[in-house]
Amino acid sequence: MKINFCSLSSGSSGNAHYIGTDNIEILVDAGMSGKRIENLLKERDLRAEDLDALFVTHEHTDHVKGIGVLSRRYNIPIYANKGTWKGMEDKIGKIKEENIKIIETEKEFILKDLCIKPVEIYHDAREPVGYIISNGNKKISIVTDTGKLDDRIMCAMEDSDIYLLETNHDIQMLRQGNYPYYLKERVLSDHGHLSNAYASNALSHLLKADGETVLLGHLSQDNNTPRMAFNEVAFKIMELGIDIKKDINLELTHRNKQTDIITI
Repeated sequence: MKINFCSLSSGSSGNAHYIGTDNIEILVDAGMSGKRIENLLKERDLRAEDLDALFVTHEHTDHVKGIGVLSRRYNIPIYANKGTWKGMEDKIGKIKEENIKIIETEKEFILKDLCIKPVEIYHDAREPVGYIISNGNKKISIVTDTGKLDDRIMCAMEDSDIYLLETNHDIQMLRQGNYPYYLKERVLSDHGHLSNAYASNALSHLLKADGETVLLGHLSQDNNTPRMAFNEVAFKIMELGIDIKKDINLELTHRNKQTDIITI
């Protein structure tokens, strides 16, 4: 069975990612207004009213801004762990009791024909997770907003058909930029964000040159550029003898527009 994937938006101004099969359609995060998400879906011939579930990685506004609106408007269940529910309950408004779905970090479960595993990551939030989502032998890893990747996360991501991995900043650009010192240290910390260099190294261990799609996500508007992120990852991968056009599909996500729908 095929899985469709589309990143609707990725970055500090809002994050939302669509995954759909013939039997289920979900969003991972909804960090923009409900109206904005509706329009982004519509531009890909998708409908918010068809969503079966909303999943939340963590409670920061750029990941939850539209969650409550969409749930109330279309009666959609929201799935998040206890820490995230506690962190976001004052931000998203009242949710119907039957639409409050509490999941357990690191415990995979089945929702219709998707197997979903929330994987603990490292970020300055209450209980942040990435999501590993699979259907049979098809697999998608969504991992952003983390300061590091340990062996446990790398093992969970291994053998994915689609990797959405954070390339938040260029280290030198961040260090020389206008952020105050404390904010630079936050971003660079183990509970901050992945740099281009860190993500490049991780991908060099994950990729098998078997047609995988790599989407570079959550780029900083101040401390990165799409070209810098793409080039650093591309050069690292090409050093391994992997052709970024024939062996894999390397693409960027965007803060103000969707990617194409990718089908695996």
